[in-house]
Amino acid sequence: MTTPSSSAPVLPTPAPEELEPLDAAALQACLHRRVEAAWQLCREVHPALPRPKVWLDLRGKSAGQAHFGRGGLRFNAQLFAENRQAFLVEVVPHEMAHWLVWHLDEGPRLRPHGHEWKTVMRQLFGLSPSTTHRFDVARASPAPYRYACGCQAHFFSLRRHRRAMRGQAYRCRQCAETLVYQSAQAFGKSQ
Repeated sequence: MTTPSSSAPVLPTPAPEELEPLDAAALQACLHRRVEAAWQLCREVHPALPRPKVWLDLRGKSAGQAHFGRGGLRFNAQLFAENRQAFLVEVVPHEMAHWLVWHLDEGPRLRPHGHEWKTVMRQLFGLSPSTTHRFDVARASPAPYRYACGCQAHFFSLRRHRRAMRGQAYRCRQCAETLVYQSAQAFGKSQ
């Protein structure tokens, strides 16, 4: 990659006061524009890079995902709505860097957060190559079902709780005891 390194994000940083009043449709349009801008920037170094499709269907703790099988980028709508500016500044370039690296000649054989990905983050996007976000995931990935073992409390999502109710046994990694259902948290429902 021959793009010079920069110390500030290359894509313009959106103002929080512009993002805050946006409704879901306007926010989604903003995300699509940001992905388009990141894609155009990537095409400066890799002109054959295909345009990724964009979905806001990712759930759980992940903010974004480059999904090569589906041919695009998936984003977490809940985390985007709660972290608008940081999401556009950090998550979109992060996933677009994965998209670019995957489409290089050796891309499928490269480590997801390896040297090439870090180089794209630093030199193309002007960002520190962080592999994780620090968003509050409480509403995006609630785990309201409390289970216990001999050494600690464990919190399950609805999916895992339902599996446990159907007979799937879960054990603690520390004490190896089978986890036992205790109760649901105030923001969840019991059984």
